[in-house]
Amino acid sequence: MSPSVRTHCSLFFFFFFFFSFSLYSAQNAPFSSAQWQQATATWYGSPDGDGSDGGACGYGTLVDVRPLKARVGAVSPVLFKAGEGCGACYKVKCLDTNMCSRRAVTIIVTDECPGGYCSGGKTHFDLSGSAFGRMAVAGNGGSLRNRGEIPVIFRRTKCKYPGKNIAFHVNEGSTEYWLSLLVEFEDGDGDVGSMQIKEAGSGTWLQMSHLWGATWCFVGGPLSGPLSVKITTLSSKRSLSARDVIPRNWSPKATYTSRLNFF
Repeated sequence: MSPSVRTHCSLFFFFFFFFSFSLYSAQNAPFSSAQWQQATATWYGSPDGDGSDGGACGYGTLVDVRPLKARVGAVSPVLFKAGEGCGACYKVKCLDTNMCSRRAVTIIVTDECPGGYCSGGKTHFDLSGSAFGRMAVAGNGGSLRNRGEIPVIFRRTKCKYPGKNIAFHVNEGSTEYWLSLLVEFEDGDGDVGSMQIKEAGSGTWLQMSHLWGATWCFVGGPLSGPLSVKITTLSSKRSLSARDVIPRNWSPKATYTSRLNFF
């Protein structure tokens, strides 16, 4: 897609919300075998809550319901990857053997932590209060949260959403000339590196542009549904095509679930 199309996509998004008042890794090894790496962690929001109201990835209220259920976190830019790191899953383990249990908490990236502890190129997790407290020995959640910043180790892990297939939420403001989709419940890598759509009866895949967070958009048309959607993961470059997942009579703010996932 040309730079001008990407610019139009971003400008449309900005003006719309302004006037609305606003199975392998990239190295061909399974995530489960990835080595632990060092990082730091803090928490935000209420002590037993879900951090922010959805965060910079755009998942909204999904962060507080199953299957996410507050197992979420904001990450520093090195992991957020300008939004393409949204949806990735990590195991995070506290290193304080007196305060923390031996188990790791599995979190899903739903937000960005751009400043403070997360600045300067650091690898940092700003977890929901609920996720942070789960690293503690039973009964020590409050004491661990009082520690502030703590050393942790982390590694990528496969995302698992039992009983869920990949879904596409049509964002508010979408039209037949400007279509914006949010990707939900992607098993495996969890992240999206590229996304394409195809009109009914067409043999041509149309490239979508990464807009923000887990949201992608297409400028052109008019688009004729039903629409098929192809996503390719950022980490392992695996692709999946959901045929005719967006119906002919689609509507903004609706969510359309495919019959597919990466497992």
